Amino acid sequence: MKKKILIPLILLLLLLAAGVGYLYYNLDQQKKVNQDMQELAELDKKEMQNEYEQFAQQYSEMKTQINNDSIIAQLTQEQLRTQQLLKELKEVKANDAREITRLKKELATCRAVIRSYVLEIDSLNRLNENLTAENTRVKGQFEEATRQIESLNTEKSSLSEKVAIAAQLDATGISMSLKDKKGKNTNKVEKAKNIQINFNIAKNVTASNGIRTLYVRIMTPTGGVLTNGGTFNYENKSLQYSMKKGIEYTGNETPVSMYWNVAEFLSAGTYKVSVFADGQMIGSRNFSFN
Repeated sequence: MKKKILIPLILLLLLLAAGVGYLYYNLDQQKKVNQDMQELAELDKKEMQNEYEQFAQQYSEMKTQINNDSIIAQLTQEQLRTQQLLKELKEVKANDAREITRLKKELATCRAVIRSYVLEIDSLNRLNENLTAENTRVKGQFEEATRQIESLNTEKSSLSEKVAIAAQLDATGISMSLKDKKGKNTNKVEKAKNIQINFNIAKNVTASNGIRTLYVRIMTPTGGVLTNGGTFNYENKSLQYSMKKGIEYTGNETPVSMYWNVAEFLSAGTYKVSVFADGQMIGSRNFSFN
């Protein structure tokens, strides 16, 4: 009787043990599946986080590639939005399926937005390159035209300078004579009572005709100037002159004679005679006397 009861009991215990073992096995397998799913969720979250970070960085790079305040402001706004979503992603748990799904949708939207900005910026940059190339071409044409104008102005200035130089009067055949009290020439400065300066204004068909004022400046061997105090302008300076005379110049050779009454002591040596007209020195020559 006892044997009949014991055998079913043993069978029942064996079945219970098998059931517990099977349940434990299933729980262990489920734990492994859950663990694998958790790892996949964490990996998925990490990939999303990396992509959000890349988008935020890409917005920073795009802002340096364009010079448009309006678009830069839009990029800044989208960058802030991406950074906010990244913050939310970092705070959410990987197994929060609802939030992860929402942030995935937001990520897809960010991806589309940033793609549209990439295309817009690329288009604007190509347009800017075309405008820059056109501006360079126009600038080159302007610079070439400027160079031509400057060249013409230089040629004109050079021609004007040459004409001005050609129009200058020229004193030739300058001579200096010392006269004694009888009006005769002498080489002895102590006998000189008058100084006579002779020269010719050379023929010049380029020079304008009319009244011209001539100045003669006689420098003594000691570096002084024979003068009565009269002055004239030469190279932004006021110089003393010895003699002054007005002539009517017609373009033909014109002889000129000028005189200085000696009222001071004259020393022997070299005297320098310079002739000026129209603010220019038109002739100069040295003379030596005993």
